[in-house]
Amino acid sequence: MDSKIKYILEQLDILFPDAKGELDHSNNFELLIAVVLSAQTTDAAVNIVTKDLFSHYPTPNDLANAKLEDVMKLINRIGLYRNKSKNIIELSKILVEKYNGEVPNTREALESLPGVGRKTANVVLSIAFNVPAIAVDTHVARVSKRLGLVDEDDSVLEIEHKLMNLFPKDKWIKLHHQLILYGRYYCPARKSKENKCVFKEFCSFCKEI
Repeated sequence: MDSKIKYILEQLDILFPDAKGELDHSNNFELLIAVVLSAQTTDAAVNIVTKDLFSHYPTPNDLANAKLEDVMKLINRIGLYRNKSKNIIELSKILVEKYNGEVPNTREALESLPGVGRKTANVVLSIAFNVPAIAVDTHVARVSKRLGLVDEDDSVLEIEHKLMNLFPKDKWIKLHHQLILYGRYYCPARKSKENKCVFKEFCSFCKEI
């Protein structure tokens, strides 16, 4: 293993030894809905709205039969709530009609659902089904670029593939969460007076500060 990759893994394990997702959920259905709602929205904001959403609609069948206006009222504090409301109702209908109310465990099936792209599918596959995957969100992309793991103009898919090639497969699930947490709490998008970076020797962003 490359010494830089080994060092990154060691430091992330020190900072986040028990890294996991921060979206509240108690089953695979709630996880899927929460991840869909999290697009361009903070996990904290999603956790606030899903508390009421899941109390009103605890199962795919309940949400499939929900009125759009009612769902929108419950989640209107998060971004893109109108479109997200439509998507979670429609995907719930598909879960009921096609998958007996269960969340499917294949990428193809997941990505066929409304509002579910590759990133969402990767999160669900890794958390719900323990399938090795690296979901690339804004935090993962930012940290990966600053640490020189990928190129600045790489696409999300290119970043995903490069990270998969750089890091051992058995580290992918935990690494995904660690990179998100590092980006969220140690490597913010904007410059900060309090620089917590533990990778200053090869972080391009630190060199600019």
